[in-house]
Amino acid sequence: MKPKISYICTSCQYKNPAWAGQCPQCGEWNTLQEQIEEAQAKRTTGLKSAPTKTSSIATFEKSENRRMKTGIEELDRTIGGGFLQASFTLLTGEPGIGKSTLTLQIANAIASQNKKVLLISGEESEYQLQERAYRLNTANPNIKIANESRLETIVATTEIEKPELLIVDSIQVVGTDMIPSTPGSITQVRFCTEELLGYCKKNGITAIIIGHVTKDGMLAGPKTLEHLVDTVLQFEGDRYQQLRILRTPKNRFGSTNEIGIFKMSERGLEECPNPSEEILTHRTEDKVGSILSLIIEGSRPIVVEIQALVNQTHFGYPKRTTSGYDLNRLNLLIAVLQKHFKVDLSNYDVYINVTGGIRIRDPLTDQAVIEALISSYRRMPIPKNRIAIGEMSLTGDTISNLKLEEARKQVEKMGLVAKQI
Repeated sequence: MKPKISYICTSCQYKNPAWAGQCPQCGEWNTLQEQIEEAQAKRTTGLKSAPTKTSSIATFEKSENRRMKTGIEELDRTIGGGFLQASFTLLTGEPGIGKSTLTLQIANAIASQNKKVLLISGEESEYQLQERAYRLNTANPNIKIANESRLETIVATTEIEKPELLIVDSIQVVGTDMIPSTPGSITQVRFCTEELLGYCKKNGITAIIIGHVTKDGMLAGPKTLEHLVDTVLQFEGDRYQQLRILRTPKNRFGSTNEIGIFKMSERGLEECPNPSEEILTHRTEDKVGSILSLIIEGSRPIVVEIQALVNQTHFGYPKRTTSGYDLNRLNLLIAVLQKHFKVDLSNYDVYINVTGGIRIRDPLTDQAVIEALISSYRRMPIPKNRIAIGEMSLTGDTISNLKLEEARKQVEKMGLVAKQI
């Protein structure tokens, strides 16, 4: 019997019987992916099965021994104190950001505690893994490696090796003979993840799988992949910059507000507990269009440098470009400037850059962006030790809240001058 084929939108999960360039439901382009539907078994008239064993939720006893700490402080703090036993973690990030490097350093940290680690790579040969391990000084004898992409072989190898930590790089290249579609398809990714998840949970194995992202930075594959795993680690940064940020969009066992900051070097990823210090050291003089601001990620404040360039346009429509900043937020602030501050930028190109490869989501930087724009527009230098914080409302006023007060206290501790427009 010929298998039934449908097309699933990776953005909204809409099912379409035929392929189309645009999703009929959400309107996204090039998101429909082929899925081969499995034949459904005939339903029986009744559901009969033996009952399962239950336990009381009140019998919980907290134990630090159930946490697998890596010793990498930036990572352990981000995931809530280490990997929980039998947890299933998904690590995502853009190509070249350092996902494989991070997992190899995690493997070395766990192996250094006399624990067995199994690293399965479907993208690199064993020699390539060994060469990278020696370059990063992570060639630990407790780390076993294999080049394999067949699900059945991966499970059989894990059964023999019995590791305490399993790493699969990456889930998009893993396939099974039970699904008649190519590896990386929605059906293959979902089935392989479900099988690995069930096996690891049953045998108490902590697992990390690496996932690819699309050109828009979204996780490639079905949305259900994020729902299946316990923790999602998102590795961010500019591949041409040194700074890397590790976030947890989902964490069943801890907070999702904490971040880990690393710096890429020839020796791999190095912890960067105080990135603000590096930003402040090179500010030796007053500059036009450059100002400091503060973002609060979890429990740690980070000083960032925002640069603005306002230049008269030579075309009919002014250009707006951002790097590390939300373009829609910039357009909103330009409208506030024109309405309430009488700064008309309708005939000027506007460029915003956040140095160090950091991506800003915190609205506390609104004041800094506005001040940098005014500075560049009027050619007014900004003092090197001045920092602007505060969220801007559509009425041109600063929105006062607890986060703003907390930011002010952090600025005072750093010895900087807080300034509002």
